[in-house]
Formats: sequence, structure tokens, C-alpha cells
Amino acid sequence: MSQIANEPASLSPVAVSRPVSLGNFGAMLLLALVWGLSISVTKLGLITMPPLTLTAIRFAVAIPFMMLLLIGKEPLPWKALPAVASLGVLGIGVGQVAQTFGVAGTSASIGTILSATIPLFIVLFAMIRLKQAVSISQIVGVVAAFAGIVVVASENAGDAGVAGTTALGPIWMLVSALAVAFYYVWSVELTNRYGTVVVATWSTVFGFVALVPWAGWEAHHTSFELTGQALGAAAYLGLAVTAAGLFLWLRILRDVPASIAASVQYLQPVFGIAASAIMFGDKIGPQFLAGVALILAGLAMALRVRSPKQGDAS
Repeated sequence: MSQIANEPASLSPVAVSRPVSLGNFGAMLLLALVWGLSISVTKLGLITMPPLTLTAIRFAVAIPFMMLLLIGKEPLPWKALPAVASLGVLGIGVGQVAQTFGVAGTSASIGTILSATIPLFIVLFAMIRLKQAVSISQIVGVVAAFAGIVVVASENAGDAGVAGTTALGPIWMLVSALAVAFYYVWSVELTNRYGTVVVATWSTVFGFVALVPWAGWEAHHTSFELTGQALGAAAYLGLAVTAAGLFLWLRILRDVPASIAASVQYLQPVFGIAASAIMFGDKIGPQFLAGVALILAGLAMALRVRSPKQGDAS
């Protein structure tokens, strides 16, 4: 993976006018699939393992593979340590931990709807912090895609869904959505300066270090069973979702504006609910298909880019 420290394309408003390549679109679809399975896989792991312990094992699995990718890379400057460490604590200590508690405290359908707010927050933070331009059609597309998520998820949001949701579960999911969205937008600035691999790896290490004492306390005070299913879930979350997924997402953000990249992630809950149907027996019927159609229509609008006119200042 090459380091493109001097090409901060995604920090520029001009990026919104550049077409999305077939390769980048394929990468976004793959990432939506990988991340879409994460909630269902997390629920499998939480059957026998408490939240902090599962999260800690997940990152313990991911970090050794991420460290291998540092070979041959420029070391992280000392002046960057506070920012990268804070990024890791935010993304893992707040974002991922809150998500695990949220998944444990919500039904699959309600958790899906709330996790789908991440792209909305990414677009908002990108507009504010990265000064990225967002067109009206993209905003309408994002809203339409989110409406499709509500349609898809509500098919399984009956009495069982409400019964599976605690008072704090939705709050944890929203806290996670805010933290994760800001983590990804903030990552763009740091990766432009120090490289994707370096920032992603060290932020994960710092986040894991902050998590370990809490996970140790939980493991000491909570009885749990270390099953093959739980370890398999932690391995998938660590290798596919964390290591491979994080690098893929950060690389996408280097070439694709956050408003467009985030909109494709609305397919993530579609894959997730399909996985829940296989794993937990959730329903997939006409309402699911109607919601998917609405999501795809929203994506089609969100992916439209404005051709720059001659003489445009931007």
C-alpha cells in the first residue's frame, strides 16, 4: 500500500466534481458488505462473551496484522502522538465500545436504523471540518437512502424488536455513530500528513491500550465462556472489519469525497439484515425489497457528480 502524503484530494471541495471510478465504487460495495455483517457477527460473539472483552479480543487480533504493514513506512513523528492517540481513544475507546454495548442493548432492526446515521454524521462533519461541497441532489439522495433503511429495518421491528431493546441501547448506538463518524473525518486530515497505514495502526494501538484496563476489570467481574463461535466472531471483527475494512475506508476517502463515500454505506444495513435473516430468522419480504429499491434510488442521486463548468471558481 503506497503512501500518498502530498495528495490531499479529499480535503478539497473540487473532489465533489470528480467522477467515481469503477474500482472505487467496487471497493465501496465490498466495504459495505464487510461492515454490514459486523452487527450480526457481534451479536453472535455477545452470546457467550461480555462487550468489553469481545472488543478487546477483536483488536488484539487485528493489531499484529496491522503492525506488519508498518514495515518500511516512515515512523510516526513525536509531535503527532497526541492527535493520533486521541483519535484512537475516540474511535475505539468511545466509538467501538459504545457500539458493542449498543448492539447488546438493541434489536437487530433498531440497531440497524441507528447505525445507519453514521453516513449522515460523516457528511455533516465533512462539510464543517473538511469544507467539502455537497450538492442538493446528494443531500436528497442521502435522505432517500436513509428512508429506505427505515423501511427495510421496520419489517422486523415488531414486538420482538422492542422487547430486545433496553433504555440505554439506542443511546449507546447514537454515541457510537457520532464518535465513529468524527473519527473517520478526522482521520482524513491526519492520513494526508502521515500516511494511512501509520495513522490507522497507531490510532488502533492507542485505542486498544486505553481499552485493556476496562476489559480486564470486566473479565474479572463477569463470568463468560470462551467458545469457538465467540473467538470466530472476534477474528472476523478484528481481521475483516477492523484491519482490512479500516484501511480500505481510509484509502477510499483519499480519492472519493466523504459525501459520496458515506452514501454507499447505506447498503451496509441491507447486507446486515440479510445476514440476520440467515443467522437469526429475520423476515425478508416485499417491504425489504421496496426499501432496497429506495436505497438504490437514493444512492443513484448521491453518486451523481456535477461536471465543472468552464470558469467555475471551484
